[in-house]
Amino acid sequence: MKKVITSKNAPAPIGPYSHAVLFGNTLFVSGQVAKKAENGEMVLGNIKDETHQVMHNLKAILTDAGMDFSNVCKTTIFLTDMNNFAQVNEVYGSYFTSDFPARETVQVSKLPLNVNVEISVIAMK
Repeated sequence: MKKVITSKNAPAPIGPYSHAVLFGNTLFVSGQVAKKAENGEMVLGNIKDETHQVMHNLKAILTDAGMDFSNVCKTTIFLTDMNNFAQVNEVYGSYFTSDFPARETVQVSKLPLNVNVEISVIAMK
């Protein structure tokens, strides 16, 4: 059974997609960028602040699906500059305490809204 998850605590999608889709016990969360849910403002300029906002948005969606970061099995990180890897990795790692998820990090030429980082996750109950 497929269930669409929409979070009022995460920024509205900028295209024709859902925040997340729960299929059975598996949650597929769309890539999140550093956009604030409450006012639509972008958090840009400081890669650590930007990454914290991305993780905050992911947390909101996970919470509304009845999960948290301990349920995350797989992540994908998209960066526009691999030179930001260490700073993004530091912030990202602070949201997981153990049993880290599988992950890949890739550099891309451009991301929506001209952000520097986008992260998507797959989680399981």
